Amino acid sequence: MSGAESADVLLASWDEQQAAYIADRESRFRIMVELLELACGDRPVVVDLACGPGSLTKRVLDALPNARVLAVDHDPLLLDIATRALRPVYGDRLTVLDADLDRESWPVMVTEALGGSTPDAFVSTTALHWLMPDALLRVYSAAATLLASGGILLNGDHFRFDGRSQALGRLSAAHDEATQRRAHRAGAPNWDSWWQAARAQPGAAVLAAVRDERFAERPAPPSTAVDFHVSALAQAGFTEVGTVWQLLDDYVVLGMK
Repeated sequence: MSGAESADVLLASWDEQQAAYIADRESRFRIMVELLELACGDRPVVVDLACGPGSLTKRVLDALPNARVLAVDHDPLLLDIATRALRPVYGDRLTVLDADLDRESWPVMVTEALGGSTPDAFVSTTALHWLMPDALLRVYSAAATLLASGGILLNGDHFRFDGRSQALGRLSAAHDEATQRRAHRAGAPNWDSWWQAARAQPGAAVLAAVRDERFAERPAPPSTAVDFHVSALAQAGFTEVGTVWQLLDDYVVLGMK
């Protein structure tokens, strides 16, 4: 199996694995891409924050043939999969950047990687919850500063119900468990088995070691409810903010500059 074929298999398996934990994941992707086109036109410059192996990047590039995407992550193993799976298909419409969103240097790195182009949109899905709340606010603020006027930020993720919504929290947890049970019974890989396969591919050991070193000391962030994200987007300088999609505690939030 070639490197590209191996990466394609791992990306497809990643999507299957993630769909086991995120009910109706494709609907979340679909509304994000549709809003991206409605707000930014059919040839946007898009920055995918914490892109992982490229699931959202792929859907943006497929749906909008004139779009360009800068895919940003700090996980060298996932970035390698994204590069090998997507670069042969999309060519120079895709740029991949290794940058740490927890450091103040990443906005400068994004600007340099875009070669002077101003981003029309920042997008992210199931990723920014790895940041501590203060770091997330800094990321939202930097994105608002970098965006063109009228540009948007879209973040899709689980924003867990807190103690104010205990019944909804219980229902959401039960729904998650049922979704996972059905998917895993049907053969979907779980989180641990996917990572075992990714680490076992040829040449992955060095990248996995770098990954482990980079994230070894990161604290586990607390869960944040959706109103935190809406307030943080407003505090960051977006002129209009709100939720644009919801399935129990799974949301897409939008900030417009």
